[in-house]
Amino acid sequence: MKRFFIIAGFLLLLALVCVGIVGFNFMRDAGIKQFFATMKPPAATVSTVIVKPAEWTPGVEAIGTVNAVRGVDLTVETSGIVKDILFHANQKVAADAVLLQLDDAVEKADLVAQKAQAASDQAALTRAIELQRRGVGTDATLDAARAAADASAAQVNKLQAVLDQKQLSAPFGGTVGIPRIDIGQYLAPGNSVVTIQDLDTMRVDFTVPEQQLPLLKIGQTIKLGSSLADMSFAGSIRGIDPKIDPASRLVSIRGEVANPEGKLTPGQFVQLRVELPQENNVISVPQTAVTTSLYGDYVFVVQPAKPAQGAAAAPAKPDEQKAGADKASGDTAKPADGASKPADTKPADKAAGDAAKPAEAQQPALTISQVFVKLGRRNNGMVEIVEGLKDGDQVVTAGQNRLFNGMSVAVDNTIDPSKSANKQVQQ
Repeated sequence: MKRFFIIAGFLLLLALVCVGIVGFNFMRDAGIKQFFATMKPPAATVSTVIVKPAEWTPGVEAIGTVNAVRGVDLTVETSGIVKDILFHANQKVAADAVLLQLDDAVEKADLVAQKAQAASDQAALTRAIELQRRGVGTDATLDAARAAADASAAQVNKLQAVLDQKQLSAPFGGTVGIPRIDIGQYLAPGNSVVTIQDLDTMRVDFTVPEQQLPLLKIGQTIKLGSSLADMSFAGSIRGIDPKIDPASRLVSIRGEVANPEGKLTPGQFVQLRVELPQENNVISVPQTAVTTSLYGDYVFVVQPAKPAQGAAAAPAKPDEQKAGADKASGDTAKPADGASKPADTKPADKAAGDAAKPAEAQQPALTISQVFVKLGRRNNGMVEIVEGLKDGDQVVTAGQNRLFNGMSVAVDNTIDPSKSANKQVQQ
């Protein structure tokens, strides 16, 4: 009988242990679920900017190609052997300067012979005129002599032109390139010899969509450079094509820009911007603040947390706790008649309470709200906000990839994403 009670007690104890283990595991899982269900994510650190209406300089941005206002590839008009090259690469030459001389010995000899024939025909014409004046010459003889003299003079001019074609001259002043021929080389008509470019004034050709054509006019200022951040050259629009390309729906525009230092090179790729009249009271934000999704463009606006989203109840201030304790103590804590009053110790207690106040209680809790916006024009890293924001809104400019609607945030504007890291370190 005793053995039965021992076994029953052992089984009961074992059942109690099992029930305790199962209950502990159940309570632990329920506690973990409750903890994670009520746990709030830590505040994310973001940088922000306050939205304010400001001046806006709109413009039309495009990509263009630079060419010299005057620039050609020089070729020879006649065949011959290269006798002399009278220029070198990157030399600045004046207009009508001789650059190339072909062998012209035959042409010179023909010209000398023809000049002699022209002199003989001119002498025959003079005698015919004298005989006609004396009345012993006929009109037919005089006409034949005059025709022969004119033909000889024309032939002299022709041979002189052929002789001049043996020389290649600069059509205008400019800078010549690398010679493409050598001395002794045989050249045929049309062979390219060298390029010459007038680099003092350049032209830039670009295209814009037909929707932007009404914004452009002759004489508008254009700025151009290797990138939108470095536009060190300024010029003006000189021509607008009156025809829109029906295939691409683009309009060709041509501008001119001074190039006194020769930094622009023909054929160079440039980015340019046509400046439009300035506008006032335009709301804009940095482009880094805007996020694009399948549902539209949106920004995150920082705002104070609602009571339901903030802490459940703010902790009592040290002063209030002290006042409550003093009140609860009643008259037993009152000082004697001659003792100093408690009011004398309140300033020290208040200072100690303010020092012990946590940083979270000194700064209001902040959350973010996702706001969809309608974008407008872009300029120099800024984008115009047509709808969605108003003056005074605080917009997040960095860190949007880890944010969600209603999340708690902490603002830290010591780092400006619109500036390079080197500039911020120097500051």
